[in-house]
Amino acid sequence: MKTMKNTYYRALLFLLAFSTWSCSDFLEEVDKSNFTLENYFTRPEHATSVVNSIYESLRPVTQSGFNGGPWMMLEFATGLADTELGQAQNSLFVRSLINNSDNAYGQTYWTSFYRGIANANLAIAKIPEITMDSNTQNRLLGEARFLRAYYYYSLVRIFGEIPLITIPIDLTSPEMYPDPASVAEIYAQIVEDLTTAETLGLPYKDAAGRVSMGAVKTMLSSVYLTMAGYPLQAGDQYYQLAAEKANEVIQSGEFSLFDSYDKLHSVADKNQGEHIFMAQFAAFIMPSTWQVAILPYNRGISAYNAETGGIFANRDFVRSFEEGDKRAEEKEFFYTEFSLRSDRNAVLQLGDYYIYKHFDELAQLETTSSGLNWKLYRYAEVLLTYAEAANEAFGPTAEVYEDLNQIRRRANLPDLEGLSQDQLREAIWKERWVELCYENKTWYDMVRLRKAYNVLENRFENYVGHQFSYGPTVTERELLFPIPTAEVRNNAKLTQNPGY
Repeated sequence: MKTMKNTYYRALLFLLAFSTWSCSDFLEEVDKSNFTLENYFTRPEHATSVVNSIYESLRPVTQSGFNGGPWMMLEFATGLADTELGQAQNSLFVRSLINNSDNAYGQTYWTSFYRGIANANLAIAKIPEITMDSNTQNRLLGEARFLRAYYYYSLVRIFGEIPLITIPIDLTSPEMYPDPASVAEIYAQIVEDLTTAETLGLPYKDAAGRVSMGAVKTMLSSVYLTMAGYPLQAGDQYYQLAAEKANEVIQSGEFSLFDSYDKLHSVADKNQGEHIFMAQFAAFIMPSTWQVAILPYNRGISAYNAETGGIFANRDFVRSFEEGDKRAEEKEFFYTEFSLRSDRNAVLQLGDYYIYKHFDELAQLETTSSGLNWKLYRYAEVLLTYAEAANEAFGPTAEVYEDLNQIRRRANLPDLEGLSQDQLREAIWKERWVELCYENKTWYDMVRLRKAYNVLENRFENYVGHQFSYGPTVTERELLFPIPTAEVRNNAKLTQNPGY
């Protein structure tokens, strides 16, 4: 497809240009503009640079401004988010369940993640040809495998049957017009990449934010949990696999819950403690941009940032939290008031629940630029994945209760005990909805479970037919997002998802 061709071509140009600038011995090069796949991958630093380029694709979906931000697509699709930004039509279409294939949010996911896949394919194919330290070589291959799996894991859940490309391609390759692969084939490749990455000697955690063994096992537990559910329904054995893989992370002792929710959005605590894997940002160098989106619209509270009101929490959802839940208290997961930049002694009541778990107070009040990372996997999710998977595989064991209750204790909620398997199942779901809210997790859970949480009646119900508290009703088409118009137009082998 033309768009996919451009994606792969731009990925190669970005990689070669980036790597050219990073060479310290550039004066030895005769003609640095003539890099090709055949003559480029010759040095250890080339291996590092191509893997670095794969990470870059994590960032574009978090970009936010006066047109909203791609990451919001997965939040508005839950019915649990609101917006004040009337010009962000992409957000409004998703929130109102009138989305279409021209939505730029979906195109950003597709383009960015296939660019990451293209660079991962190059790395996996070419790094073994480079003479270099074997431990470093294996580590870089493990990172590339994980990232390729991450991008495919996101894309297959968002779009369904999509092209599966695992080799480097150029502008003449027949794979530039690929057939879509089945969902089962894509998951098989994801599992292969992650299980291979497990064998490549990655460190269990990495304070610099690179892929670690903890990240690989965490994602693999999530993948197995999803494979047990919809659309594959691959079998109850996948619950056991998910529980086993999550338990490996738990038993490693390398990660633990923060003692304060403040640390979830502390620049000083990124890549540490509870954070297993994050998209990396650095103030004034590669700053994150979602601060503008989580501020109320032009209320004068930030000292420096624009205030777009791009996304905030559905009030009915927050009010459905269990009585006494610390996460609903002021400046824990949400904020409902803030001081004014014109007078920091004056506090403005905002009238809604704005998202504090992504709020960089230092950037808002002092530095103008945010170095806050975006959460991709954290330890709380591992505990909840183990609890859910183990409850399905083995029933309500002491270990299931303990991992679930760790989450509840931090929220100042009483331990649960004595529940049936069915009761415990829904209790675990509710904790996932609350604990992982606004981290791009809930919509994925809704689709794999085919369940939605009715915030007005405090119960779970079928996903298809679920009515958002503000009106729209979910239909079967909302099990997937539309494949971007440009991709379908330029590749006749792609079929648009039903209902779009």
